[in-house]
This record gives sequence, C-alpha cells and structure tokens, in this order.
Amino acid sequence: MSTPTHDLATAGVSIWLDDLSRHRIDSGNLQELIDTRDVTGVTTNPTIFQAAIGNPDDDSYAPALAALGASGADADAAIFALTTEDVQAACDIFRPVFDRSGGVDGRVSIEVSPDLAHDTEGTIAEAKRLWAKVDRRNALIKIPATKAGLPAITAVIGAGISVNVTLIFSLERYGEVIDAYLAGIRRARAGRIDLTTIHSVASFFVSRVDTEVDKRLTAIGTDTALALRGAAGIANARLAYELFAQRFADPEVRKLVAAGANVQRPLWASTGVKDPALPDTVYVTELVARWTVNTMPEKTLEATFDHARVSGDTITSGYAAAHAVFEHLTSVGVDFTDATQMLEDEGIAKFIDSWHDLQRTVATALEGARA
Repeated sequence: MSTPTHDLATAGVSIWLDDLSRHRIDSGNLQELIDTRDVTGVTTNPTIFQAAIGNPDDDSYAPALAALGASGADADAAIFALTTEDVQAACDIFRPVFDRSGGVDGRVSIEVSPDLAHDTEGTIAEAKRLWAKVDRRNALIKIPATKAGLPAITAVIGAGISVNVTLIFSLERYGEVIDAYLAGIRRARAGRIDLTTIHSVASFFVSRVDTEVDKRLTAIGTDTALALRGAAGIANARLAYELFAQRFADPEVRKLVAAGANVQRPLWASTGVKDPALPDTVYVTELVARWTVNTMPEKTLEATFDHARVSGDTITSGYAAAHAVFEHLTSVGVDFTDATQMLEDEGIAKFIDSWHDLQRTVATALEGARA
C-alpha cells in the first residue's frame, strides 16, 4: 500500500530529516524512519545539536562527555568530537541509501561554526577539518550563503568536498550560490578531481520568508496586502526552482554535467509551518518537483506521512503565478530585498546564539566530569 511519503519520493523529492541526536541513532529510530518514512538523508545545524546535547532528559551523551572531561578537552574540542561522531554514525546508517542512489542521497550534513559566517578563510579551513574528521563520502559540509561564504563554497567544492549551502533567502543570492558552485566545479576539473564524487545542495528557506513578509503585510494592513499573506514563501521557492532549471540547462553548464559534474539540487528548508492558518504540510505538497530535497522536522514528516496529498509536480506550472505574487508584493510596498537581508542576518544570529548556548552547556558538563 502506497503512503504519502512514498508518493513524494516517487515524484522525485528526496525526503531528509531535519534533526539528529545520539538517542535517535542508538535507539534505532533513524533506521526506522528510513524503513517506514522514506527518509534518505539528514540535515543538522547548531540549534539541532544544542537541543540534542543540552536535553536534560537524554543521558546518551553522558559517557562521552565524562570521557572528554577526564581527558581535559575544552568545550570546542568536545563539541567537535560529539557532533562529528554523531554524523559519522548517521553516515554509516545511510550508506546503503547512498550506494543505491549513486551518491545522490544517503547524505548527512554538518555545519561549520556559525562564528565563521563572515570569515572566508576560517570557513574553508573548518570545512576541510570537518570533512577530514568525519571521513565519510556521504557527508555534506554546510556553509552559509553569506557574501564571505560564497568564495568559501568555491574553494571547498574545488577541493573535492561535497557542500550543503545553507541560509538562502533571495533569488539574487541563490544565483550567486550557483555561480560559486560552478566555479568550484571548474576548479576541481582543473585539478583533475573526479567530478562525479562532488555533490551539493542549495538550501532555500521557505517558512521564515512567510513569517517576515506576512508581518510586513499585516503592518501595511490594506485588503490587497492582507490577501497576500502566506504566499511569498512558496512563490519564492518556485522561482528558485525556475532559476535552477534555467541555469543547469545552459549549454556551458551542460558540458560540465557531461564531463561528470552533478547538478546542485535545490533543497527546501524551514518547511515546518509556523502559521496555524496554513495547512501543516503546505511547504511539502506545494513544492514537489524532480531533483529537489525537502528537509523536514519530525512533526512535518509525520504529518506528511499521515495525511499529505501528493499530486505530482506542483512547481513548474506555477511560475507565472509566482511572478505575479512578487509584482503584487512590490505594488503594496513590501521591500523584499530588505526582508531577505534581515532574514539572513537573523538566521546567522540565531545559529550563533545556539552555538554559544551549546558551548556553555558542554563546558558545564565537562567541569562536572572533572570535579
């Protein structure tokens, strides 16, 4: 009997879980989600690791923290050890998926420190350190799509490392991300690196766009403005897919693909619904197209499995309507460029806050272990 998650996968969408913890790994839950929910990958971020390691009801990290404390490790060294161990274990669980999909799926992402979001050279060094430590072909190193992150993406891809580009909000920045990826692929080719081994996804955030734009539409308050609430996030993502299709159909890019390069797949992130007025699977069912990834928090994954209605491609027939949404947003006075820059700045700040919370949590645990 078919399920909505199976239908979604059949429609060409890779389902990734936006969560990871040692308990999820050790309990067998991650394998269960692969077997029963068609999950083919995992994404992580500093907030996810803070929630996992800092969870007072989860003692699965206690033995490792005790050993690290006894060894004299500081908080940063302990975080590096704990998170890379989790990602290694998850990569091993997903290795059969990776093999079956020819390297397309079975991917597990780990992010460079958000403190490096505006440090190009620091990001490059950290990405290489994470890649070497995890030492799994099916890992992805997450790099934010900041201005400083763009040249880092090129350098890291050029070194043959697979990358998940995160925190993309605007079409303009997405175009720059594609440019950075392709520049990295050309650099890798010049260095005689096997292009087939390099994979990348571009994580385009969805629900956060609606949260910010809807706040602005509510402040404008006209009937025309209020009628646009809940429309920007999906329209923005659909136009991102249109750009993806256009750029990777370019003859010069097709030559790279013919030489073994992989397309950089669009990934829909921030797909948990924050507005109770919207259907709880709207950022799944309205963003279906081949060669996409949807990374879901578990609540959204379970809602999708339970009652989502998947009816094939819901993106490519919506380009005209998506362009119309943005024409209307401009006409009512929404400055979308300002909104997306604010979202990028807030996204980085939130991850930095989570990272610093994690540092404090781990430092306290290490002190307790040494007491």
